[in-house]
Amino acid sequence: MDSWVRFNAQSQAKERVIRAAQYACTLLGYTLRKGGAAAELHKTVSQLEAHMSLTRKLLRLGNSVEALEAAKRAIHLSDSVLRLCLTISHLNRAMYFACDNVLWAGKTGLISNLDQQKWSQRSFRYYLFALILNLTRDVYELRLLIECEERYRASKSPPSPYPSAALPIDHLSSPSSSAAAPAAAAAAALPVMSTWLRRRLHLLVTVLYSNPPLLLDLLKNSCDIFIPLDRLGIYPTGQGFVGACGLASSVLSILTMVHPWLKLKP
Repeated sequence: MDSWVRFNAQSQAKERVIRAAQYACTLLGYTLRKGGAAAELHKTVSQLEAHMSLTRKLLRLGNSVEALEAAKRAIHLSDSVLRLCLTISHLNRAMYFACDNVLWAGKTGLISNLDQQKWSQRSFRYYLFALILNLTRDVYELRLLIECEERYRASKSPPSPYPSAALPIDHLSSPSSSAAAPAAAAAAALPVMSTWLRRRLHLLVTVLYSNPPLLLDLLKNSCDIFIPLDRLGIYPTGQGFVGACGLASSVLSILTMVHPWLKLKP
């Protein structure tokens, strides 16, 4: 099993490069169509994209085994949220790859009279659910890191110097001042709210900057999720946007393979 996983890792690197080229063709085809290029050139690009898609499906044969192995490892994690998200995500990836293998067999003619549209939609549903769980995991880890950073800053910094938004008691003693109290309270609360939002944004940027693996995984999953949303018709975005998102996520995936320390663990 270990030898198969090592071999599959090499296939994944090739698959990611071909994936980047495929979505580059998707983006190029959209650009050519918008630019009014010759129909023959657009047809050539579309055929090249289709060939790359079929090649990727061939390289993904057997990926279900690796996804199941990953699910077996994830089920032993101590954190219950990570255990749930990662285990179910890997199981959905296994089903996605299985459907993709069936679709490859249909496209190559090994399985005749296969309803390719049905199997394509089925695979994208599994893919979408896996991405939703991956994003849930990213947000959960981001929240844990933000809470940890807040505790660290609270232990190192003095009490906040910002004044309270509460109004003095004497402002509320007369009927005339009570009529203006809501407006005064809102005006006093705006600077405090603005300061709070700036501090939260700075905290978020600091945490993501300090954790490149989480940042890359969050960006990659955020780009990828638009692909099944478009293919399933849930949120159509168009060929150009799908091509750009697929190309960006592929480049990020290749980056994590070139530099393994950038891959989010577990």
